[in-house]
Amino acid sequence: MSQILNNLQTLAADIKRWGLELGFGQIGITDTDLSAAEPRHREWLEKGFHGAMDYMAKHGEKRTRPAELVPGTVRIISARMDYMPPEARDSEEVIQDSNLAFISRYALGRDYHKVLRNRLQKLSEKIAEAIGPFGYRVFTDSAPVLEVELAQKAGLGWRGKHTLLLSRSAGSWFFLGEIYIDLPLPVDEPSSGHCGKCTACIDICPTQAIVAPYQVDARRCISYLTIELKDSIPEQLRPLIGNRVYGCDDCQLTCPWNRFSHLTEQPDFQVRHGLDNISLVELFSWDEATFKDRMAGSAIYRIGHVQWLRNIAVGLGNARTTPEVVQALEDRRHDPSELVREHVAWALKQHEIQS
Repeated sequence: MSQILNNLQTLAADIKRWGLELGFGQIGITDTDLSAAEPRHREWLEKGFHGAMDYMAKHGEKRTRPAELVPGTVRIISARMDYMPPEARDSEEVIQDSNLAFISRYALGRDYHKVLRNRLQKLSEKIAEAIGPFGYRVFTDSAPVLEVELAQKAGLGWRGKHTLLLSRSAGSWFFLGEIYIDLPLPVDEPSSGHCGKCTACIDICPTQAIVAPYQVDARRCISYLTIELKDSIPEQLRPLIGNRVYGCDDCQLTCPWNRFSHLTEQPDFQVRHGLDNISLVELFSWDEATFKDRMAGSAIYRIGHVQWLRNIAVGLGNARTTPEVVQALEDRRHDPSELVREHVAWALKQHEIQS
């Protein structure tokens, strides 16, 4: 028995070392017990805070019971990978210039789903090379998985009041991914919280989506409104969105723990097509072919051209009034999409142009 335990401890240490070699910032291991998180998750759903994200509820308890999602699972390997690109223009400067488009910094490079899934698969194959075939399944924000809860239990950090994972040594500018495995590896100590009395993220949220510490009403969250919501953006929230056309980083930008964050070393997450410093007018001029070409391999590609134009129309409605801004909106006044036309009409009204 002692030999088996020693072998498992050695394997766990090897997995963490291999993970670092593959570009992950940290690897942790936890068990499958999420019983403490299950009531909180159920309450969040009952309040309707998930909005139109039906997938958050349709899998029943599988999200909080990993062994039901993947039978045979006894441990979860949790991994984080830094994504903040070193050459990106300062986020605050972009947000303050209403004629520029602000895009959440995680989406400036390649689609993280593909990058992390590939690296997690390589880590799994590395384990198989060392011990032979074993049961596993890789996840990257792609299935009913409580990533933050698992990462906290695995010792990677704690859930901040904005509900994202925070690390004392790495802030929050990172992606999370998991490998569900059937190996009884030793588990790591869970992380404790260190937000204290700080309410910076709650105070800065443009739409006040953080309705209480550790609780977000996604229906008010700009990331939800610009990415997950497929229909019309509620009119009362449009002015609050500002120039944020894909996601929102405000709660992370203000978090004091991000002074310890790391810039990414991954080429895949470097800025593409100047998206860190680009005007709303230029983005609004892209036709569908240009959108698909420029956004190929990007997480932004997933929302499609129509939703992209909807978001930019809102940004243009909140921009400084210039002839270029008004003309860009006028050029799409008769867009084929009713959704785009509606948001263009609203934007024109913000510039006191009668539609």
